[in-house]
Amino acid sequence: MKIAVVPNAFKGSLTASEAAECIGRGLKKALRRASVLKIPMADGGDGTVQAIVEATRGRLIRCRVHNPLGRRINSAFGITGDGHKAVIEMAMASGLTLLKPGEYNPMFTSTRGTGELISAALDQGVKEILVGIGGSATNDGGMGMARALGVRFYDSHNRELDEGGGALTRLARIDVTGRDPRIEMVTVSVACDVSNPLCGQRGAAVVYGPQKGATPAMVKHLDEGLKRLAAVIRKDLGINVARLPGAGAAGGLGAGLVAFLDALMRPGAELVTSTIGLGQRITGCDLVITGEGRMDGQTAFGKAPAGVAAVAGKLGIPVIAICGSLGPGAEEVRALGIEAFFSALEESVPDKDLRRRAPAMLEQCATQVGHLIALGKSLPKGSKTH
Repeated sequence: MKIAVVPNAFKGSLTASEAAECIGRGLKKALRRASVLKIPMADGGDGTVQAIVEATRGRLIRCRVHNPLGRRINSAFGITGDGHKAVIEMAMASGLTLLKPGEYNPMFTSTRGTGELISAALDQGVKEILVGIGGSATNDGGMGMARALGVRFYDSHNRELDEGGGALTRLARIDVTGRDPRIEMVTVSVACDVSNPLCGQRGAAVVYGPQKGATPAMVKHLDEGLKRLAAVIRKDLGINVARLPGAGAAGGLGAGLVAFLDALMRPGAELVTSTIGLGQRITGCDLVITGEGRMDGQTAFGKAPAGVAAVAGKLGIPVIAICGSLGPGAEEVRALGIEAFFSALEESVPDKDLRRRAPAMLEQCATQVGHLIALGKSLPKGSKTH
């Protein structure tokens, strides 16, 4: 029997690679003769760089960039094994986790570091750049990112704007003549699983601003700034990003990537599965086992297990899931083609202990799943239980 183990990261406890190892070990205890193929998976969020680098036998490129408040930090991005694609997580340069809670302030935080990662990727001579845009600390509409690549933003007095979303209300003109010409030579794809527009009641500032430290007054100011940005982009670049689905992702970075880099928005799991060639790699398998830290009603909306099930379904390969825990709506994944799902959580475990206890619990659950598979194979065809 050949089984492909294709889990996402178990957030807060295991990377996708670690989860695959645990599940693989557990299966082999029950199915000693089985062949287990381990393929770490991601959906464009945390762990995407690592998953793609590992799956394609690529490499990490380390570099220095500016964090959301302008401090120099160590960061990295990935290059696929063929050297053709760069993989960037904006959170590794412009993410909320890079700041202390007392520093959260989207009026001043900038995506400049993300632009610096893109510039460093261009230095590698890649043909395509994949950008995951979850976990941002910013609300600057991608202004900092674009500025790092040579785009200039001016007020009505022809002065360059300060960094941060708070400056956008003064925007009068955008000058792209100094944009890095290498941008024209690459394709930029954005892993985006939200449909929020740039501004308005479902926009970046209103929906996501408070979790980044914005007060109600800041939210209003930031939303006005993004409206101003959309208007000037339309005036100077001829691109309408105001109502573009996903434009509001990462504090408007979605809009900025489309407007300044001609990027294409794509569902995160779909982008990762195509990049790692998942369909080709699992062809010939008898079963696929996927998983994530928590499976619930949100899993169906572009999470990694949904992407895995979509690929396996086209190949006629059955899929089951082993997860950390199950939440409301978990049964909805059956409509995706996930035939059964299991929780590895044996009992309530404090968050501080999850990292220590997760490997053993996941391995044990996988062993029991393996025994169940073995039992199913041993039952006579057509047998009935009463």
